[in-house]
Amino acid sequence: MRRFWRLVMGLGRWGVVGEVPPLRKMVIIGAHHTSNWDFVIGMLAARALGVKIRFLGKHTLFRRPFGWFFRMLGGIPVDRSRPGGIIGQIAGAFESADDMVLVIAPEGTRSHRPYWKSGFYEIARATGSPIVLAALDAAARRVRVGPTIETTDDVTADMDRIREFYAPYRGIRPEKAGRVRLKVEDE
Repeated sequence: MRRFWRLVMGLGRWGVVGEVPPLRKMVIIGAHHTSNWDFVIGMLAARALGVKIRFLGKHTLFRRPFGWFFRMLGGIPVDRSRPGGIIGQIAGAFESADDMVLVIAPEGTRSHRPYWKSGFYEIARATGSPIVLAALDAAARRVRVGPTIETTDDVTADMDRIREFYAPYRGIRPEKAGRVRLKVEDE
């Protein structure tokens, strides 16, 4: 099936570079999220890589008539207007699952924001899961799977490694991309 999905991506002149590590639990961050097409390309890339993913999505996506579809794809609805407890809920889901590959767009939106959301980092720390970096390289029309990062007690050092990976890549709508930085780094 992986070959089929790579062919489908190729029809759109997209491809996948790299492989997801053979781990049972991980957080994959996919950036730069600047277009609705990112979701489609990301889902195709996951299939091409042979990875069954879960993803967080705005709770309104899970309403009728398409809610069943997003759940079938692995979606987990998140109400961003009520931020309290989301990290704990996701960490609990990690603990109870045998396998959990959670993909998060760290920007949290397609619009420009001054900071990335820290949820991906907090979930990785809370669950002891590694962070796998994946970039949407729109200029080359590739999804690039990069290094795996184990979080440390030094958020800035961890983010420096993440920034280094994402520096050469641009999303489909680069003017909408924010900088690769967590608010906690400036506090």
